[in-house]
Amino acid sequence: MASKLIVIEGLDGSGKATQSELVCSCLNDKGYKTAKLTFPDYKEKTSTLVKMYLNGELGADANAVNAYAASSFYSADRVASYIKTWKTIYENSDFIIADRYTTSNIVYQMSKLDTDEYDEFIDWLYDFEYNKLLLPKPDLVIFLDVDPDISQKLLLSRYKGDESKKDIHEKNFKYLLQCRNSAIYAIEKLGWNIINCSDDVSIRNKEDICKDILEKIKSKLEIDL
Repeated sequence: MASKLIVIEGLDGSGKATQSELVCSCLNDKGYKTAKLTFPDYKEKTSTLVKMYLNGELGADANAVNAYAASSFYSADRVASYIKTWKTIYENSDFIIADRYTTSNIVYQMSKLDTDEYDEFIDWLYDFEYNKLLLPKPDLVIFLDVDPDISQKLLLSRYKGDESKKDIHEKNFKYLLQCRNSAIYAIEKLGWNIINCSDDVSIRNKEDICKDILEKIKSKLEIDL
């Protein structure tokens, strides 16, 4: 039986990598066979176009590459890694925890479109990745919502104050705000689950956030934790 695919989604600096690791570890401790995946897979050549795009080689602004073209870069990386590495893992585990997935195309690329084009884009993306490329569809999507001002501070801390290390998404605060609006639309339209990860001044304790995520998994997938 195939795994349950759980996607941890969120804007840059929201703690996706940290929470993916914690959730994976907790599920393994409970006796479930669980694996963690991260997209894009920057270690593989399949992410070359993604890296070119994020590094600004195709244009210094994210909008230089349209939503459909940029999405295809990420989709190609995803399907290549599925065929090469994680199809077997998916078919032989209890859970797959994905740090980003198809959902990131909705957050980051759909934001380039007018709102009246959102539904058409979602329909195209779902058909492309799940029907045409035959990638597994998530069983649960959890969006980590962090105040954009706080996430920017966390990003700056990650790069030790060096703004030049930011990619073309991270450098454009206005663009990130548009991405958050795309995410809010998807949460309502597609039934994603939202976890509030910050208060007025800072990020919440990572263990508390993890507990909230595990509660969502327990209730939505009706499993014993």
